Order: sequence, then structure tokens, then C-alpha cells
Amino acid sequence: MASKRDYYEVLGVPKAANKDEIKDAYRKLAMQYHPDRNKSPDAEERFKGISEAYAVLSDDDKRQQYDTLGRVDFGQQYTQEDIFRGADFESIFRDLGVGFGVGDIFDMFFGGGFGGRGYERRVMRGNDLGYELEITLEEAFRGTEKEIDVPRTERCDVCKGTGAAPGTSLKTCTRCGGTGQIQQVRSSGFARFVSVGPCPTCRGAGTIIESPCRECRGSGIVRRRRRITVKVPLGMDDGSQLRLRGEGGASKSGGPPGDLYVQIHIAPHEHFQREGADLYYNLSVGYSQVALGTEVAVPTLEGDVTLTIQPGTQPGQILRLRGKGMPKHNSYGRGNLMVRVNVVVPTRLSSKQRELLEELAKESGQSVKSDKRGFFKF
Repeated sequence: MASKRDYYEVLGVPKAANKDEIKDAYRKLAMQYHPDRNKSPDAEERFKGISEAYAVLSDDDKRQQYDTLGRVDFGQQYTQEDIFRGADFESIFRDLGVGFGVGDIFDMFFGGGFGGRGYERRVMRGNDLGYELEITLEEAFRGTEKEIDVPRTERCDVCKGTGAAPGTSLKTCTRCGGTGQIQQVRSSGFARFVSVGPCPTCRGAGTIIESPCRECRGSGIVRRRRRITVKVPLGMDDGSQLRLRGEGGASKSGGPPGDLYVQIHIAPHEHFQREGADLYYNLSVGYSQVALGTEVAVPTLEGDVTLTIQPGTQPGQILRLRGKGMPKHNSYGRGNLMVRVNVVVPTRLSSKQRELLEELAKESGQSVKSDKRGFFKF
């Protein structure tokens, strides 16, 4: 439901709604479509949709990203696990006397519905990791592949991630019966309050390790450096981010690994400055060249090209070479090469040059004379 509709529309609130208004709207809809109260066939799907919308709009950072990126791009940046991580459902349903929380939301999306809600060990993703990668402008122009070394946690090969020493097995926690959670029910008048928390004996695992693995010391994961190939598509700009799914840290609870986010940085270039898909180049020419016109060689990322300087070109004027800039990332076409014309004035003149310039000044109607130090006055 929410995957196809605007989150504000799903909750029925305006985009200017504050957090209290968003919470009130979700509370009303959640009680209307909660599968324990509503037995219609589409109740669970409707409940998922409003819960997803609330998880985003109730979080300031996620809401800002959603408002900036829009529904489609936001969905490409965040997984559903990311969306629900950190959302506060417990307090809403606790106030309403319903035993339901974020763990149950995860079960709905990733565990096949409401079966065993609140009684199964929660499986979480591994940690997401970040890496900063610097490439040259030429590499960004053509696209490149880079090998990077990433320190991360991985599943222990000795115990296969169980944490138990080889030849031994995990023991079911007797306190929680292997669920990993302890449920407490409290009644007050007509209200029934249910709270579910991790089992303090097994720390939510549901099992106890009697003989820990020596390699990982019972954690099921070990820290290693992994060499990973990063494919950088052409046209990426400075500050762009690549997401490598499954290349993050391992999960301690047997869930999927996290993701690796690679931040791209473009090294400064000796000739070009970049603005989006356009490149800027400072061209130095003599005043006689801009006055008379000429042809000069200008560098590009594909080799030199010839640029025509028209007579009368002014200092600081920008000349455009179409299609000689950067490829447009995730789009078609290329930017332009913008050539800024800088006129170089000589610091010393020969007697012949001075004579010619004096003649030029006279022809132009400009009276000049030289002082004792050789400076001209106009």
C-alpha cells in the first residue's frame, strides 16, 4: 500500500503536519486496521502501509530525506529494515492496551505475518559500514573499478556462526523457552497492558552457549579485512554514494549482513574545475590574439581540440564547447566544457613593442606619453 502512495496521503495528514498530528493520525488508523481487531482480508496489508508511513514521518531525519528525495528515490536509499529501525510503536500500543511493537512489525514484513508474534527471536541485519574512496576526474569521466580493503565482521568459519565450539550444541534457554523474550501482562480496570522484552538470561538469543567457540569467543562473528571490488559508474560527482548490498558487517543473530556505503571523492584536477556535468577551464591568451582573433588548442579529457577565438573577444568571456564535459550520471548526454578567456598582459615590453603600442593608441584616438620611469599615461 505505502509503496505505491505518498506517505502523507496514507496517513491522511497534510505535509505541514507536526509530529503530534502524525502520531494521532497513525493511532486512529492503527486501531482501525490492527489485525487483532479487524478481520477483513485487507486489514493486515493496510496496517503495514500505515505503519511504514508512520515510521518515516515520525522520524525527523527520514522525513527530511523523504521530502527531499520523493517516494521513489527514498525507497532506493532505505530498505524496509532501515525504515522501521528506531521507530516507536511500543508506546502507542501500550497506551491503547495492545501488546504490539516494532518487533511485531518486523515479523509482519520479514517473518510471514502475525504467526508467533512477540514470541520468536528477532533476527536483525548486520551493521552498515562506510568507506571513503578518492578517484581522479579522468576515472570519474570513464568509470572505473577499484579494489578496497574493508575491515568488517564476518561469520565465524569454525563454528559456522553459532558461537558454540565444534562438536557441541546450543542449549535452549529454560527461562524463556527459547523465544528470547519475556512477556509480562498487567491488568488495570478494563485495560490490559502487555509488555515484551528480551530475556535477561539469554539476552534475547533464546539459546545458551555452554562451550563457546575459541575462535570467536562465542559471538559467532570474527573481525577481518576483506578485499572488495567497487565498480564506479561514469559521471559520478564528488560526494556521491554507492551502496554495496550485503558487504557490511555480519549479523550476530543469524540475519543478513549489513550494507557498505562508499562515499566518492573526486581529487582536484590541474586543469579543470567541475560544476555538475560541466567542466571549466582557464585559457590564457595575449591581447593581440583576442583583438585579432585566432585558433588555439584547448585540452579536454579526451585530448586537445581546436577553439576559435573571435576578434574582439573580451577578457573573462566564457566560450562553450558543447558535449566536451562530463557524462551525466544516470542520464543521457554530456555536459559542456566552459572556457574562460584570460588576457595576459606582458610585464616587460621591447622598444619595438612599445613603439607599436604607441602607434596603436594614436590610431585609436588615445593620447599616451611616457614618464621618466617608462610608464605610459593615457
